[in-house]
Amino acid sequence: MQPDTFKITILGSGTSTGIPVVGCRCPVCLSQHPCNQRTRCSALLSYNQCNILIDTSTDLRQQALREDIRNIDAVFYTHSHADHLHGIDDLRGFNLHSKKAIPLYGSEQTLNRIKTSFSYIFDKSEPSGYIPHLKLCPIDRVVQLFGLNIEPIPMEHGWMQAFGYRCGPFAYLTDCNRIPASSMALLHNLELLILDGLRFTPHSTHFNIPQAIEVAQQIGAKQTLLTHLSHEVDHEIHDQELPVGINLAHDGQQYSFSVPSRGHS
Repeated sequence: MQPDTFKITILGSGTSTGIPVVGCRCPVCLSQHPCNQRTRCSALLSYNQCNILIDTSTDLRQQALREDIRNIDAVFYTHSHADHLHGIDDLRGFNLHSKKAIPLYGSEQTLNRIKTSFSYIFDKSEPSGYIPHLKLCPIDRVVQLFGLNIEPIPMEHGWMQAFGYRCGPFAYLTDCNRIPASSMALLHNLELLILDGLRFTPHSTHFNIPQAIEVAQQIGAKQTLLTHLSHEVDHEIHDQELPVGINLAHDGQQYSFSVPSRGHS
């Protein structure tokens, strides 16, 4: 069996404000270093000529143009906060090409919030040409899709539950400040971990960077990238200060793995 290439693209590595922050004159927001230019947090999984989006960030249109994304075949949502959700209307452009509904996967709670917040998409109150064509698919266990197994990883994001996702040797765990032991048990033998690491100072709903380093070392992935970064974090300075095997994510970063082909489902 010939292996297929499974590619991960970090579409956005920034926190909810994006970097630079509107109106801010701090050194990171004024920086011209490309890794300090951060759109809102999102990732793309590409396999078997299919693209799986993790979250529809506020900057989805910009990200899709930058990375020349021509199709979105499914979306997996981590949670329902605005910076991970409010690009949802930009899925309409992908519908125009595919002529098919895009399935949205996530917890029942998250999808209910999406249905309420964007009722015009789901209550058929707008003409069909003006809204995205989407299908809500609540999940609480592994999903088999396009030849991949995608497993939700329950996490705590302050007072709410969020999902991370594992797919083969890769896990994406943004927006969390606690990972239960039962979820940690699902994270062995990773090649690549993308993990929430908001800033150096404490936060009530996100891992700060010292906490993220501790969790990353417990999980023991070969490579960990910290994402959802705020303007407290200067890539040019702080990336080189992290432990071996842990780095700061940046927009447009890509990793590829060879995985056994299971065919297209």
